[in-house]
Amino acid sequence: MSNTLRLVLGDQLNLNHSWYKTQNPHITYVLMEVMQEQEYVLHHVQKILAFFGAMRNFAHQLKKAGHEVIYIALDDEQNAQDFERNLQRIIKEQHTDKFEYQLPDEYRLDEQLKDICRRLGVETSVADTEHFLTYRDDVKNFFGGKNSYLMESFYRHMRKQTGILMQGDDPIGKRWNYDADNRKKYDGAVPLVPPLSYNHDVSALKQMIDRMGVKYFGTVDETSLEWPLSRREAVSSLEYFCEHLLPHFGTCEDAMLQQHISLYHSRMSFALNSKQITPAEVIGKVVEHWQQHQKDISIAQVEGYVRQVMGWREFMRGVYWAQMPGLEQKNFFKHENKVPHWYWDGQTKMNCLQKCIGQSLNHAWAHHIQRLMVIGNFSLIAGLHPDGVDEWYLGVYVDALQWVEITNTRSMSQFADGGLIASKPYASTAAYINKMSDYCKHCHYDYKKRHGDRACPFNSLYWNFLDRNAQHLKGNPRIGMAYKHLGNMTRQELEAVNEQAAVYIDDLENL
Repeated sequence: MSNTLRLVLGDQLNLNHSWYKTQNPHITYVLMEVMQEQEYVLHHVQKILAFFGAMRNFAHQLKKAGHEVIYIALDDEQNAQDFERNLQRIIKEQHTDKFEYQLPDEYRLDEQLKDICRRLGVETSVADTEHFLTYRDDVKNFFGGKNSYLMESFYRHMRKQTGILMQGDDPIGKRWNYDADNRKKYDGAVPLVPPLSYNHDVSALKQMIDRMGVKYFGTVDETSLEWPLSRREAVSSLEYFCEHLLPHFGTCEDAMLQQHISLYHSRMSFALNSKQITPAEVIGKVVEHWQQHQKDISIAQVEGYVRQVMGWREFMRGVYWAQMPGLEQKNFFKHENKVPHWYWDGQTKMNCLQKCIGQSLNHAWAHHIQRLMVIGNFSLIAGLHPDGVDEWYLGVYVDALQWVEITNTRSMSQFADGGLIASKPYASTAAYINKMSDYCKHCHYDYKKRHGDRACPFNSLYWNFLDRNAQHLKGNPRIGMAYKHLGNMTRQELEAVNEQAAVYIDDLENL
């Protein structure tokens, strides 16, 4: 009987994978904590602890179910801190005849494992992760050779293909999109609900990574890590979302508050991206709950959530595989400015950024509008280099893996691909932030002023961004009104705006 070794990566924690349907003493599963994965980018401490904690729980569940498991901890004396050397040792010790792995979701690991397989000296094969609703090449094949990818088109295609929120060939409610009913500022009409936290004591893990010299940033209460570290907890998070948050999710999905970091967001992204739970399960439960509670939950709330999970998440994954590795080099606006220190410590006088970056450093999480329209918006109009922006986003968020991070950051937020997936740059003045949040009323800067003493940096930087990139953007019909407004500015006003922007760009570290 041949012996098979199967590698499970840290974001492949799917207990329902077909690999685990039966127990076989000749099949051994291996999970590894290796320095390689701690050093390719500087990670938030909570991200490291959450992945290690979830991996260890997963290994425990496999052993409990009767599977043969090797778990290589970061401080294991035999740990070579590298996938290949660890695999070579185990294959030799176990007299392995065959090596198998699941498709990685990061390009660098996909390439690395292909290279490793060529050198292992045993038979190799690869399996699907059985997680996503789509295959790697579905987006690429859907759009063919087109120069732009429209998420809405792919989303509608997926709705028709899966039958989710469909009535025959038509969307339930006769509308594909309920954005007009959603995305409102929080008005206090309904009470806020606290996010579900799990309060894991990871003190021993924290001591271990410190002892091993792992570099990280951000803060953690090591006695109460809040993220779900097991499938059971992932399912509990989903049930909590449906029961307490879904009724108002869509309405407030773009709203931001100083004193409540998550409003009605599910915070399921870490559980999903580590594959403790699948998008099919999440969407199925959300739609089922809505069907049973239609008096209390409008379809707008449900469609808004399905759009995020089935639309954007699957679409962005497809964009990643269609565009890598070239996507990593894109810098359409040729931005060169360095990410300021306060992205790493939160010490800025701009209250919106202080709050959004501060919660990112304290919780390793922020919702999509805080990431896109506050932090990402500033990064774009301040001309920060996409490499630095990518590095920060990939490191800071507990749910950040490159396949989802770089498409949302470099492509969508920074428009560095020149408009492959975004029909216009996601840039705005302070007016949008004031409209959607309570940040501006507590700020050192005046959100109404374009220039002068304590003028909000978002205002001058926005108009300067449009002015300096007019050759690229002026013909874009989606921002025609902004250029019309820019054209109506007096020469003196535009000069004052650009002078103010220059002052701020020269002093980004002290804003």
